[in-house]
Amino acid sequence: MPDEIVAYMPMLLDALRALGGSAPTNDVYDWMANKLQLPSEERYRRDPNGNIRFQNRVQWARQHLARNGLIVGSRRGIWTLTPEGAKTQLTLGQSQELASKSRSAAQVRRPRVQTQAVQHPEPEENSAPPERAEENNLLAVLQSLPPAGFERLCKRLLHECGFERVEVTGRGHDGGIDGQGILRLNPFVSLKVVFQCKRYQGAVSRAQVGDFRNAMLGRADKGILITTGYFSPDA
Repeated sequence: MPDEIVAYMPMLLDALRALGGSAPTNDVYDWMANKLQLPSEERYRRDPNGNIRFQNRVQWARQHLARNGLIVGSRRGIWTLTPEGAKTQLTLGQSQELASKSRSAAQVRRPRVQTQAVQHPEPEENSAPPERAEENNLLAVLQSLPPAGFERLCKRLLHECGFERVEVTGRGHDGGIDGQGILRLNPFVSLKVVFQCKRYQGAVSRAQVGDFRNAMLGRADKGILITTGYFSPDA
């Protein structure tokens, strides 16, 4: 059987064609996960290196397609078909050939280390693709923060996004709200916004989103839930 990365390559081309030839990364993940009918626990399952396994496999499929000129490899966060990729319909056999070609090229580019300990190097696909490695490292740092530190970081993030008068509420008295601020849309209109911070590794559930919504009723115009984990599909 072909490995998952090879199997994802033709599906990834199909996804981008269905999405109009270009799409944000998360839209591609959603399309492929729906096509595969992946349950949430499988879609967001992490491998021993801490990577989300499904997304990591799709990222490497993209990497091989980009190395073979079928996907534009430059713009971060947006995946786009090249003219060649838009008209290419890959079989699994062709995908295997392209993946082998890509892996061989990467092996040639990789600097050789003269040591007996590297006689059977770990396949590069056991790690995150280059564009994801820094994000995974940052995510690990964020998840290691104490709760109060993560709340202060969320406050800084909202400041950087243009919010005013942002404050973190005292712990134990927040009633499901971790902080609040003002978002000024124009000189005449501003919104009071409350936020909740979830320093998670797993899923934020629909019930937790509902609890946050109930907590903000009558207290703010809008609410923002910030997490280091992910949202379940129904959430």
